[in-house]
Amino acid sequence: MQLDDHAEELASALGVDKEEVKSDLENLVQYSVPLDEAKQSIRRKHGGGSGGGSSPSTKDVADVTPEDGSVNVTATVLTVGTRTIRYQGDDITIREGELADETGKLSYTSWQDFGFEAGDSVTVGNANVREWDGNPELNLNDSTTVAMADESVAVDYPVGGDADLIDLEPGDRGRNVEVQVLEVEERTIDGRDGETEILSGVLSDESARLPFTDWNPHEELSEGASLRIEDVYIREFRGVPSINLSEFTTVTELPTPVEVKESAPRLDIREAVDTGGMFDVEVVGNLIAVRDGSGLIERCPECARVIQNGQCRSHGAVEGEDDLRVKGILDDGSDTVTVVLDAELTEEIYGGDVADAKEAAREAMDKEVVADDIREEIVGREFRVRGNLSVDEYGANLDADEFVESDDDPAERARELLAVVSTEEVGA
Repeated sequence: MQLDDHAEELASALGVDKEEVKSDLENLVQYSVPLDEAKQSIRRKHGGGSGGGSSPSTKDVADVTPEDGSVNVTATVLTVGTRTIRYQGDDITIREGELADETGKLSYTSWQDFGFEAGDSVTVGNANVREWDGNPELNLNDSTTVAMADESVAVDYPVGGDADLIDLEPGDRGRNVEVQVLEVEERTIDGRDGETEILSGVLSDESARLPFTDWNPHEELSEGASLRIEDVYIREFRGVPSINLSEFTTVTELPTPVEVKESAPRLDIREAVDTGGMFDVEVVGNLIAVRDGSGLIERCPECARVIQNGQCRSHGAVEGEDDLRVKGILDDGSDTVTVVLDAELTEEIYGGDVADAKEAAREAMDKEVVADDIREEIVGREFRVRGNLSVDEYGANLDADEFVESDDDPAERARELLAVVSTEEVGA
C-alpha cells in the first residue's frame, strides 16, 4: 500500500482532511518513524485512539525485534544522553542511550523526560519498536509508561557511559571521555539556522585518537587541555567514529594531564581495510604506482574539490586555484590502498612548491611533467605511511599525515608476511 493510500484510509476512519493526514505521515516517515507508529501518532492527534491494536507483549531485551510493534520490558538503564533535534520544523529535546537486562542490551530514544538516570532499573510499558541501523530500538513517547522496577536488574554491561576512545562506536549516546585536546580550530559553517560557529579538532587518550565537533563551543576546549567531557554522542565521519558535543555536554578540566597515545597502531593493509576505516593507523608497503590526478592540479575556490577543464561538479565553471598532491598505490603483499599526500608532503617529495611546479609545466608545455618527476622519485620504494583511513564503495584511501621511507628489515617483513599467508592456508 502506498503512503497516499494509508493517508486516505486514515482520513476516512478519522473523518479529517486527507491532505493534512498525508502531510503528517510524510513528515513522520521522513524522520525514520516506522509507518505503524506514525499512523498511531496521527490517530492520537485526532482523538482516534490506538486503532484497536493488541496489547503490547512483555519480552526480554534480547527477544525484542522491529516486528513487535510495541513491548513491555524491565531493564537497567546503562546510559542517558540529552540533545536537541529538529523535528517537523521544531527543536525538540530528546533523551537517548542504552538499557539492558540479563539477556542483552538495546538502544532507546525518549521523546519526553521520564526522570530515569543511568543505573536505574525500570519497567517500560508500551514502548514502540522501530528498526534503527539494522537493529531494534525502543521509542518512548506519550503513550509509554516508565516506573521503577520492583527489583534491581543485574547486568553484565558497564553502567554510566564512561569509555576509552578505542571503544566508541557510531550510534553511541550519553558517553563520557577523559581526553587531551591535540588540535582545535574555530570554523564557520552553513548550519540549519544559517552561519554557525563550531569547534573541531582531535582528541586523544592512551587508547586512540578521534576527531570531534563541538556544536556549542565550550571555552575549555583548548590545545593541550586535559578534560573530562560528559554526555557526547558518536557519529560516523568518513568511515570512523567522530565525537560530537552539544549544548547539554559538560566539560571539566582535570587536575592531572591525560596520557596520550603517541604512536598509531601498525597493521597490514588488509587488516586496516577490513576495519572499515580508522582515524589513525600506520601501514608499510611499496609504492607501486602514482595515479592520474597527481602532481600539479586545480581546485575549486568554493569547495576545494579537484576540477577538470575549469569545471567543478558542484559549482560549474570556476577559476581554479593551483595545488599539489599525490595519489599513490601502496602494496604490502596483503592488499593495496590509495595513499593521498597533501601539498606539504608533496612539496617534500617533489623538491619544490606550486610556483616551481607551474614553471616546470610552462617550460615543458605539459602539466604531466610534474607527476612524472614525482613518479621517478617514489615509485618502487618502500614507505611508512601514517594517517586517516576511509573505506567506501570506491575503495580504500589513506590521507597521509606522515610519509617517510621505511627503515624496516625487508627479510623480517617477508618472514612475517609468509607466516600470515601460511596461517590463512592452514585455516582454509
